[in-house]
This record gives sequence, structure tokens and C-alpha cells, in this order.
Amino acid sequence: MGRAAPSGARRANQGTAELGLLPATTGPAGDRLDPVAIIDIGSNSVRLVAYDALTRAPTPIYNEKMLCGLGRNVLTTGRLNDEAVRRALSALTRFRILCRTMGVTRLHVLATAAARDAENGPAFLEAAEAACGTGIELLSGRREAELSALGVISGFHAPDGVVGDLGGGSLELVDVRGQVVGQGVTMPLGGLALQDLSGGSLKKAAKLVREHMRKAAPQLETLKGRTFYAVGGTWRALARLHMAARQYPLHVMHGYTVEPSDELSFLQVVEQSDAAQLQDVDVISEARRPLLAYGAVVLEEIIRVGRPREIAISASGVREGLLYEQLDRDQRAGDPLLTSAAELNALRARAPAHGEELCAWTDRFIESLDGPETADERRLRHAACLLSDLGWRAHPDYRGEQSIALIQNAAFVGVDHPGRAYLALAVAFRHVGVAPERANPVLRAMAGPRLFERARLLGALLRVAFPLSAAMGGVLGTAPLAVIDGRVTLHLPPELRDLNSERLQGRVRALARLLSLEGRVIAG
Repeated sequence: MGRAAPSGARRANQGTAELGLLPATTGPAGDRLDPVAIIDIGSNSVRLVAYDALTRAPTPIYNEKMLCGLGRNVLTTGRLNDEAVRRALSALTRFRILCRTMGVTRLHVLATAAARDAENGPAFLEAAEAACGTGIELLSGRREAELSALGVISGFHAPDGVVGDLGGGSLELVDVRGQVVGQGVTMPLGGLALQDLSGGSLKKAAKLVREHMRKAAPQLETLKGRTFYAVGGTWRALARLHMAARQYPLHVMHGYTVEPSDELSFLQVVEQSDAAQLQDVDVISEARRPLLAYGAVVLEEIIRVGRPREIAISASGVREGLLYEQLDRDQRAGDPLLTSAAELNALRARAPAHGEELCAWTDRFIESLDGPETADERRLRHAACLLSDLGWRAHPDYRGEQSIALIQNAAFVGVDHPGRAYLALAVAFRHVGVAPERANPVLRAMAGPRLFERARLLGALLRVAFPLSAAMGGVLGTAPLAVIDGRVTLHLPPELRDLNSERLQGRVRALARLLSLEGRVIAG
């Protein structure tokens, strides 16, 4: 898909002087170090998200939305509702002040289906520009689909499937393979639009969905056996209900996956029930609840026609896609998980260089083993090395728990839930020992047998590395660890020979036992 702005786009990011934004500052490589923000004027909500910087893995520092319902009844009346407009302009005025307070240097404001379709949309956009103090980009459906796809690319490692972004006014579907974005399609199947067009009848809404989905044949025909990436607040709300119904233990939305057969049965319950009677519906805002059934109808049809292998919930969408689009080619090619882990390492570790050295030190050991390590296991291991010293400020008795709490709930992207469990387990094992009974049972089940054993192995490696290096850089490179002649062997240089203690020897032997080998330390 092309990257050019649509012909109908309004001027974007003009008038920043009116907003009172501070001059942008850059680092040595030209990366922006000041907060950036995006305001998304959607058909259902108006949202401000501010990020710490323009990076491969930007971290939200402030997130606020107002459910205005701009798209309600637009398709039948042709106009934005006066009260919805008032609420939206009030939110934009507030967001302008918040951006100035946070020192935001670059603000992007996007408008989608409601402003695009309404006859009074241009007048609203003019008032909205005055309220937020900068230009607004009015996205075409094609452009919206492209940015949604880029958002999924920014948030998932090597995505392969179809992205579906369900807003209040429209649904965008677009194929994505790695970093390649296919042709997108947009349809008036957002929750508010369906509610409006169907007159509140789910039966009629289902018929409308089936009719419109014929336009999406090029996208849905490629979905079989691949992943459907669900983007949008209504689908995230459905996922939150699904988590609660299944008593899922990890309350991280991004990367939550569901089997299609399980999802179909759940969606049918949502469609057939009064929203107020759904289990744990109190976790969903009251304004969002009436749209759940319409989101369920759309997702059910996608599953039936497309037959995906799994449904993955994405917290990354148009906003993150816009930021990703602004990065240069080298930055886009970066791994978002490793970028986030490196930033946390720099912020929290006693010596950030130590985490980087751990990656290379464990590389050598893994290369000396007979068993293969997949590319994804390697990137997870490197991330765990970078995160291995996060809990050092906690009391020694609680460093394992602290590390788990920090890692399993961190605002990472580029990692699925089994991967999160692996990261948390590996770092916890470093503190509590690698005996299986010491593992968090929930994380053990989530990781699965293969990643659980890989976490134990890395935990045992970390338990050798830290007493050897005292968590400082410049040591591990002089003391290689590898399997040599069928034995796990640690070589200490002459200047470190006196580190050859019973404690260090015991940890080398414990590592060796995981591999059914003998361990030894050679000093001097």
C-alpha cells in the first residue's frame, strides 16, 4: 500500500506554535528524546496517548480517553451529534493543556470515520483544530488500514496474518507478512455504525456484516491457518471478558491469543445475552457495553469465513503505526522486545554493560551444546539477560517475586504470553534456584514444557555469572563457560583464580546436572 497522505487529508502538525510546544531535542543519533503524543478522534472515543520518545518501542507515559460517540447515527442522519461534538471539543481542549504540561514536542492529531462521513465533518474539524492547537490529518479508510497494519508490525515479532481494526464507525482489514503491508479494505461495520444501520437488531446486523464481508474476500481468503490480529477497543473489551470467564491469570491484553473454536462459543454467548448480565461485565465501561454484541457479530463472521489458526489481541494500532512509520529503516528493523529490555537494563541494572555481556557469554555456552536453539528462543534469552538485574533493589528474600511482578506485567511488545512467562521464570530462577518446585506454577503452565526447561537452563547460567562478576561489566568476557569434552567447564583467568569457591563450584555443578553432565572449574 502507498505511504502518501490521502488526497482528502487536512494539513497535519501545522500550528504547533499555537499549541505552545517546546523545541524538539535529539540525541547523538538524531533520535527524539522528548515526549511525543497522538490524539485519535475516533467514531466512539477521543483519546490522547503520550509516549516517552519516538523510538522502536515507545512507552506510553499518559493515556486518557473520553467516550464521545461522534459516530452515533451518522450513517442515518448524515451529521455529527451536537452533544458528541461538544464533548469531543472539550476533550481536545483539555488534551492540549496536558500536552503542554508534559512538554510534548510533537503532537499528531488523527480523525477517522465519523469526521470523514458526516456532512458537518469539515466544520467540526475546523473547530477541533482550534481546540487542540494544531492541524488534523483526516484519514481515508485505506490510510487507516495501512496505519493499523504498521501498528501490528511494530508490536508483534514477525507477524503473519490479517489485521482487523474495528472502530466505532468502520472496520479495516489488511494482510501483513513480516514488514510487508498488503492491500487494505474498509467497511462501515464499526459498532456504532452497525447499531445505527441495523436499528438495534443483531439479526439485521449479522446480515449486513455478511453482505459487506464479500468485499473483503482478498483479505479473508489468505487468512486460513494464519493469525487474525484484532485491533480496537470493542475487541479488547471482549478479550477482557474472555480472560475473566476463563480465569486467565495474566492480565496483559497485548499478545493474548484465543483458539477460534473457543472464541466462537464465547461470542455466541455475548450475542445472546443482555450485556448487563455477562460475567464480569463490570470491567467494561457502561458506554462500551452496548457495542459488545456488534463486535462479536463481526468477529464471528471473520472466524467463520477466514478460518484463522488463532486470534491475537493487539494493543498496537493506528497510533503506534504512525510512530513506527516515522522511524528510519534501521530503526524499523529493530526488535521491539530487545529494545524495551535494553532500555529497562539501562534504567534499572547496577551496570548495564553486564547485561549486554551476559548475552555474549551465554551465546558461547549455548553454541557449545548439542541441542538446537531456535531464533526466537535466542532473542528471548537475550531479553532475559538484559532484564536479569531488575530486582536487585528489593530485599533478597523477595527479589524473585519482584522480578516476576516487573517482567510479567511490563509494557513490552514483540513477545507473546508464553514468552513473558519464560522471561519472568528465567530471572526468578536466578534468585531462588532452579528446582522445578520453586517455579511459579501459573507461569510454568503458561510457558509450556520447552520454554520452562530453557528458563531453568538460563537461570542456572545466571546463577554462575553473578557471583563471578558481582553484576559488574568487564568480567565475563575473561571467564568463558562452555561444554568441553563432555563437561561443563568454567575457565578462570589468573587474576580471578581466587574466586574459585565452593559456592561457585556448586553452581557450575548444578548447571551441569540440568544437562546430565559433570561440571568443573579450571582456575589459573
